[in-house]
Amino acid sequence: MHMPAAFFPEWFLWLSSGLALLGLGAAAWRTDWRRQPVHALNGWLGAVVLMMLLWLLNGGVRTGQTYHLLGATILTLMMGPWLALQALAVVMAGVAWAGLGDWAALGVNWLTMALVPVTVSSVFLRAAQHWLPAHFFIYIFVNAFLAGGASLFAAGLAGVLVMGGFGAYPWDELFAETLPYYFLLSWSEAFTSGLMMAVLTVYRPAWVASFDDSRYLNDKPAGRR
Repeated sequence: MHMPAAFFPEWFLWLSSGLALLGLGAAAWRTDWRRQPVHALNGWLGAVVLMMLLWLLNGGVRTGQTYHLLGATILTLMMGPWLALQALAVVMAGVAWAGLGDWAALGVNWLTMALVPVTVSSVFLRAAQHWLPAHFFIYIFVNAFLAGGASLFAAGLAGVLVMGGFGAYPWDELFAETLPYYFLLSWSEAFTSGLMMAVLTVYRPAWVASFDDSRYLNDKPAGRR
């Protein structure tokens, strides 16, 4: 969903842009670019380009209600939340440059379509690492499939709440006609995230920062997870 600046008062656009800049500043501060291996940087750049193409494949019938896959879970699992937040900011800037986004509303769009899904994906990953066995199937099904679907639906819900809160569309219309589309699209996001992470962990595990062969694949002594 690419919400235009016309939906919101000027003070909210400034506030959301300020919060987004603070979030990106914190993400950049937590990232040590000098210690990033070359293959990780190449993977980051490649993922940004692919996600930008993914975002350009969208559809919608109303202003601000654009439906497309996010890829936030894939980015989070590949490079961690801090780099994922920065990658999605670059993706949004590229989409806006292509004429499919509103520069003045990048802040609120980043908060709903980047910060929310990346946070959901990170929570799924940490919960699975803490509470569930270290198993390859759990990594793909929970951290990629379920987290991918939940992250997109959470982003859609956040956008619906923001648009409804500022009167862009009536509440009943948003919940009856808009939110169900995000629920349906979340299954596509889940399938895409699960498939992509399965392929990456098999063929390019070095590109996936959250995946460790010794944790998820190697045989473990009896009685240990």
